[in-house]
Formats: sequence, C-alpha cells, structure tokens
Amino acid sequence: MGTNINYGARFQSPPHLPHGLNGIIIHPETVIGDNCTIYQQVTIAGRCGRSAEIGDNVSIGAGAKIIGGVKIGSNVIIGANTVVT
Repeated sequence: MGTNINYGARFQSPPHLPHGLNGIIIHPETVIGDNCTIYQQVTIAGRCGRSAEIGDNVSIGAGAKIIGGVKIGSNVIIGANTVVT
C-alpha cells in the first residue's frame, strides 16, 4: 500500500500508528495535535486549498476520510470508514 505524508504536514508530537504507515495519506497543510492515533488506510485530504486541523487526543479509525478545511476538536474518536467533510 502506498503512503504519502507530505513534508508540509505539521504534528505537535509524533502520532501513534498501530498498524504502521499502511496506506496513510496526509495533505501538506494538515495540522495534527498531541497524542493522536491514526490507523491504516486513513486519508486526510485538502479541498479548495484548505486542509483539516486535528485536535489533541484524537483517534482516527481505519479507512476514515477527512476532506477539506474541517476542524476536529480534542478528545474525539472518528470511527472506521467514516467520511468527514
């Protein structure tokens, strides 16, 4: 599986990747907070020149897609295969 975590993506601390870098795609303008968990096949994509801001203590389930300039708060669980726009 291909993985693309663009150099412009910003992490407050290294994310926990329980399944390694298996198919994770992260847009270059994405900001990810502290203590986040990202499972396999997650896509965080930009739209209209904007990308997501992810808060602290967020868990992003396997296969989830986060598209566009959304702001995800802290202490959130995004379920597997969920699409957030």
